[in-house]
Amino acid sequence: MLSIKHLEAGYGKVKVLHGISIDVPKGQVVTLIGSNGAGKTTTMRAVTGMIKPTAGDITLGTTKIDGFDSYKIARLGLAHSPEGRRVFSTMSVSDNLVLGAFPRMTGSRPKGDVKNDLERAMELFPRLKERRNQLAGTLSGGEQQMLAMARAIMLNPEIILLDEPSMGLAPILVDEVFRIIARLKSEGVTMLLVEQFAAAALNVADYGYVLENGRITAHGAADKLMNDPAVKAAYLGGSH
Repeated sequence: MLSIKHLEAGYGKVKVLHGISIDVPKGQVVTLIGSNGAGKTTTMRAVTGMIKPTAGDITLGTTKIDGFDSYKIARLGLAHSPEGRRVFSTMSVSDNLVLGAFPRMTGSRPKGDVKNDLERAMELFPRLKERRNQLAGTLSGGEQQMLAMARAIMLNPEIILLDEPSMGLAPILVDEVFRIIARLKSEGVTMLLVEQFAAAALNVADYGYVLENGRITAHGAADKLMNDPAVKAAYLGGSH
């Protein structure tokens, strides 16, 4: 589904990623864990076209997408729920969700039943249904995170990239976010998950990669990584 090979990327003259390779098979949840500054968000930005890789290949399905603009990547079915949520604060909850389906309404993605998918998104996130006419900027941080995730789902994507969905949330909301991720997984949604709570991420994932200083230092089945002494010592001791 998504294949990243020997990816290098950074900002100006600062190289952050040093030839990383990650595979996300169709229907699976793959997580990328690591400390702050390891390069997790840079990876997401390179995959989604927010920054241009300096080397390596990124393939979505059968299409090589490295170097593509973000809107072209979205049209191919890659949805991104970014770090920091980035909702459209002056638009209503409903309008934010409909905007997530914009490529479907312009013919660049299969349209399907947008109205039914909007109701499904509201059902997945009941808090959003209660606030469907409320301005997104007036939502709490947790509600904005749910809106960012629901907006990504509205693309009816081939794969969803979730960048730190639990960041800044109270523990009860972190649990709710991971329940939703688990439900999406049960429905066969393909996801690449970057997450600060390594234990929670590995618990919901099929496979995991450990990123340190821009390099993959370990990878394997999620349950295997959960029991890896080095991973436990570095990332799981104080995790959620």
